Amino acid sequence: MKSHDIADTAFELLTGDAGRDDDLPDCAQEAEHGNFLRHMGALTLSKIADGLLDPKLVLSFLLSALGAPAALIGMLVPVREAGALLPQLFTASRIRAMARRKWAWTLGAAGQAVGAGVIVFAALTLSGLAAGVAIVAALGLVAVSRSVCSVAYKDVLGKTVGKPRRGTVTGSAGSVAPVIVALFAVLLIANLIPRQDLVIGAVAAAATCFALAAVIFAGLREPAQPAEGDHVGLSQLSLLGTDGDLRRFVIVRCLLLPTALAPPYLVVLSARAGEDVFQGLGVMMLATALAGVSSAYIWGRLSDRSSRLVLSLAGGAAAVFLILAIALDLAGLSATQWAIPLCLFGVMIAYQGVRNSRSTYLVNLAPEDQRASYTAVANTVVGAVLIAMGGIGALSGLIGVTGILGVFAALSIAGAAIGFTLKEV
Repeated sequence: MKSHDIADTAFELLTGDAGRDDDLPDCAQEAEHGNFLRHMGALTLSKIADGLLDPKLVLSFLLSALGAPAALIGMLVPVREAGALLPQLFTASRIRAMARRKWAWTLGAAGQAVGAGVIVFAALTLSGLAAGVAIVAALGLVAVSRSVCSVAYKDVLGKTVGKPRRGTVTGSAGSVAPVIVALFAVLLIANLIPRQDLVIGAVAAAATCFALAAVIFAGLREPAQPAEGDHVGLSQLSLLGTDGDLRRFVIVRCLLLPTALAPPYLVVLSARAGEDVFQGLGVMMLATALAGVSSAYIWGRLSDRSSRLVLSLAGGAAAVFLILAIALDLAGLSATQWAIPLCLFGVMIAYQGVRNSRSTYLVNLAPEDQRASYTAVANTVVGAVLIAMGGIGALSGLIGVTGILGVFAALSIAGAAIGFTLKEV
């Protein structure tokens, strides 16, 4: 069987159609089957690497094992999240000046591979403060490189995959990658291999995955388009004033940030109830992986029908499981083996829905020649709000962990309600 026949068969199996759409130029329609599989392959490898390089679990444990100061360990998540979002407003104009933006994503993936490689080198050769500084700095390189990928990806996706199948691409990758992450989580929980060696090996595997993703993505057949160079830097924020639909979407996305921020607090709830901390963290990673396997593809298919409704549904689901966690804790059941893992699993399913639908909605909402700018504006604002929300942990001394989860549940309900009012795109 010829390679293009294999691509056609795989494409039709995954999408359920032959893939001819007026929103793509003829040259892109002809290449869509192969491009779909390249997107899926590169995105799957990238998601595997993201899971193996998770700062909430993998890098936090690594820095602890290396004797790094607690202050540096506390910087991991803010550096990773804000570093991936805030620079986008300033990199978008350069990316829009490129005729083929796949090269921006390829460069970003390569940069993440280099950053992960530096983390491995630091873990093998340094310790204490030096290791902490080197690894946090390398994570900064990973984060900034990821920001380049984020801006470029939605634009390339819109130019190479038809509108009815964009959610399926991300959903398919989101279902495959968690299997590998789940295997790693099981090994971490079982402690069959010395945890420090296992973590360093996982980071090395992440570097390899990023490098392979760069190679695959470079093979995309992306139509060239004229360079764009209108608004630059902070002036792009004017889009929030001129496009009410974008502004409402950004508000919804900010209100649904608790789907990403809540899991560590659930782990704290579990540890406070008497669960082993490292086992609890391993369970969190396993819950994330299993949620991706069981829901990402389905969320992707639903997002192709209505990403607006998926955003609303996922926000509501997050609120339900956060309220359930509070109720179980108040009832004295949070120490049971099933209670917190069940809530984690539900919240992470909701997170998969938000993650998939927000990407699909933004690609479909943005004008074809402004996708990079819309992505940059949305991600920069969300990055700033993320830093502010990250400080909510300071309230734990006043309202406790359950109080913080209650705030997150209220925000999720508001996000679900406003998400339901978004324009259908």
